[in-house]
Amino acid sequence: MHLPNATARHLFLHHHALAEPRSGPAKGPALAALIDRIGFVQVDSIASVERAHHMILWARRHSYRPPALKPLLEQNRALFEHWTHDASILPVALFPQWKHRFARDAARLHSNWQRWFRDGYTQQFDTILNHIARHGPVSSSDVGKDEPRSKGGWWDWHPSKTALEWLWRTGQISVTRRDAFRKVYDLTENVIPPALLAAEITPEQHIDWACSSALANLGFADDAEIARYWHAIDKPAAADWARAELAAGRLIRLTVEQADGSPRPALARPDLAARLGALTPPPSGPRILSPFDPALRDRARIERLFGFHYRIEVFVPEAKRQYGYYVFPVLEGTRLIGRLDARADRASTTLRIRAFWPEPGLRLTKARLSGLARELDRLAVFSGCTFCDYAPDWQREPLSPAR
Repeated sequence: MHLPNATARHLFLHHHALAEPRSGPAKGPALAALIDRIGFVQVDSIASVERAHHMILWARRHSYRPPALKPLLEQNRALFEHWTHDASILPVALFPQWKHRFARDAARLHSNWQRWFRDGYTQQFDTILNHIARHGPVSSSDVGKDEPRSKGGWWDWHPSKTALEWLWRTGQISVTRRDAFRKVYDLTENVIPPALLAAEITPEQHIDWACSSALANLGFADDAEIARYWHAIDKPAAADWARAELAAGRLIRLTVEQADGSPRPALARPDLAARLGALTPPPSGPRILSPFDPALRDRARIERLFGFHYRIEVFVPEAKRQYGYYVFPVLEGTRLIGRLDARADRASTTLRIRAFWPEPGLRLTKARLSGLARELDRLAVFSGCTFCDYAPDWQREPLSPAR
């Protein structure tokens, strides 16, 4: 079977809830179901317009508002926060699968953390666990008060802060809430529902889940893409799983046309033809995506499928940036059509539109500009602004992204 590029992009976006109208409810069970469908929502602190996890959800449901997420995490416990490729919000039903990650990280991170962090954090493990057991949840400001605080970079944590992160990464404590975005931790037994806390998953079951769920969220993939989706297993494990599923008739081989016209081998479930037949045309208007959107996480896959080379420039010195500090990819239908530099100036309740770079070959027609303006008006309201202000030179010429 062969998937033309436009069809492959459509199917991929469908599996990420980005090829359908942005209508419908976005709180309570409906919001939990949306997060379950897209797999995970990466958490990030940068709020140049709105934080990444909120942007991810708003891109799929225009009715979404940030206060809707908190009850699912902190009261209903339908979701929990942990590590995929970075800190992420996940369906709590996945917690038993994370036990394998806890064990892996305890062994893998130990040598790295000893190189990266100040000495003394391992000695704080029991102290912190006992403190939480006696006094309740803590944040990094509540522990190690007699330890020198950082005056340096991101990783220059005091030992008790490092110990908190270690205990979280290895599953002994969990994020119970965030206060002003600061993580507050409790013992895991006080956060995760007892049945999920007690559930045990065998290594074989874990591999099958990691591969099956990755393929379900990607629509089609090769074994390397399957392994990268959750960052839970390695490529050899994914390759072994794929061979067994192919032999059992639970996978099919296909080729997928890439953006440059070349074919690339992939795997899919046998119901692929039925899924393709059920696709409906995607809305034509633009969507403004977070740089950390799950659909964009595998940058190499996005470049192959969409011909869209994207790198975030947060850590690039300003003089060397090609686009800007925090630039949003813009999706239209099944194409990534450009990049937006926008900032929410909350003091003046103004969404400042600094630049839009269309992709090469894209015409900025009146209809396209009108659709983008409507979406930016909606983004302004979502980010707490009352209107948009466009820089005089905001319509830029296409650039060839640096590689």
